[in-house]
Amino acid sequence: MSTADPYSAQAHARAMAGTKVEAMPVVPASAGLVWEETIAAGGYASKPLARGARLKLEDLKGDGCVSMLVFNAERPVERLNVADTLKVQWNGYLGAGKLVLSDMGRVLLSIVEDSAGTHDAFCGASNAASNARKYGDGDNWGSHPNARDRFLIAAGKYGLSAKDVHPCINWFKGVKIAPDGATIPEAGPFPPGRSITFRAEMDIIVVLANCPHVLDPRPDYAVTPVRATAWRGEITPADDPIRNATPEGLRAFLNVEDYYAR
Repeated sequence: MSTADPYSAQAHARAMAGTKVEAMPVVPASAGLVWEETIAAGGYASKPLARGARLKLEDLKGDGCVSMLVFNAERPVERLNVADTLKVQWNGYLGAGKLVLSDMGRVLLSIVEDSAGTHDAFCGASNAASNARKYGDGDNWGSHPNARDRFLIAAGKYGLSAKDVHPCINWFKGVKIAPDGATIPEAGPFPPGRSITFRAEMDIIVVLANCPHVLDPRPDYAVTPVRATAWRGEITPADDPIRNATPEGLRAFLNVEDYYAR
């Protein structure tokens, strides 16, 4: 169909109504959900989530790599701090029962379920230069987009800019640290259907990019779609086992409760 003039362009656009592709948000989300979206290979997404919401990421075909940024939705100057997330929990590896902490000592997310077990809080996001070295190009408009530039697009929808793209956590692709300090990637591919489920402990903005891990040893741009599903949930109660698992974690939850005591 021609789009050479405004009327033809309008007809073409309207003919696309009802078209469905794998990687697109469901609008409105299915009953009971607040977010339902499949993030394409090389794609990105962002969404505000209310305190208590659950967010499930599912690696549909076993080769997803979701890089994540998280912000306090009310005051985005507060955001994920990867270094504090690790050192406060005395642990370099994240999974079920662990916390995602902000730079102000509060819990942004807790991990309530994890069937993947391969995640990375050490290496950060790919960028245009790293992708160009490996694949020949790496910008947003080429065949091999990078996670950092995808973050810029997704975060920009909430008035955030390059200064707000901070160190991230990568889900579904793991990195282990060897005794000699070497980084050992766990790139897969893995069995399809692995998932991780988070609980939002504050009102947050979550920003996601689904691009190959920066240490993926494969020469091809290998990544597959990931589904994001979120639904409303109850705020964490005082007797929650994750909240009370460690003194350090409990203090981070108390900091959240103090914040919302206003």
